[in-house]
Amino acid sequence: MSALALSVLLSLVSAVAYAGGAIVQERVAETSPASAYAPLRRPAWWGAGCLNGLGALLHVIALAYGPLSLVQPLGALTIVLALPMSALLVRRRAGATAWRGAIMATAGLAGLLALTGSPSEQSLDGTERLVVGLITAGAVLVLMTSARAAHRHPVVRSVLLAVAAGGAFGMASVFTKSVAEDWSGSPVTQLSSLLAIAALATT
Repeated sequence: MSALALSVLLSLVSAVAYAGGAIVQERVAETSPASAYAPLRRPAWWGAGCLNGLGALLHVIALAYGPLSLVQPLGALTIVLALPMSALLVRRRAGATAWRGAIMATAGLAGLLALTGSPSEQSLDGTERLVVGLITAGAVLVLMTSARAAHRHPVVRSVLLAVAAGGAFGMASVFTKSVAEDWSGSPVTQLSSLLAIAALATT
């Protein structure tokens, strides 16, 4: 199996793991008492966390074998896969609107991959990583603050948090790819990037 094919396979399995984790977390949240920490007392919640951790690990390995321009968009399949998986696992059928959204997401992903050219071997240097990291952190902070202020508007709040999470996850992948390409055998030389990845991935 070629490195590119392996990266695609790992990305797909990662998307399945993420989708499974999201389904379980949603189910636990719906069936738990109205308390902020109630889900934490459910073993299923921690099982979902393990699925998310597996998805993240497979995503990182996929980045080591394939280009960021391929691996990152494939992560969007989590949204598409969650619909049939939810119907199969928890007997929840998605409505027509959800399926239209999934079809549009798939079409958009196909178009993005079709327009993606040959991957560049250039990676971010130390200064560029610092600038990008600070800009991303600032943008995520603004979005999260705005979401908190919009607590009376659940839809707006959800969109703001989704954009913040998506941006943080995407930049974590950029840093991960840079670390994988520039790895010298000593984690000390990549400490700042590793800390940035940890902060972005847990946002």
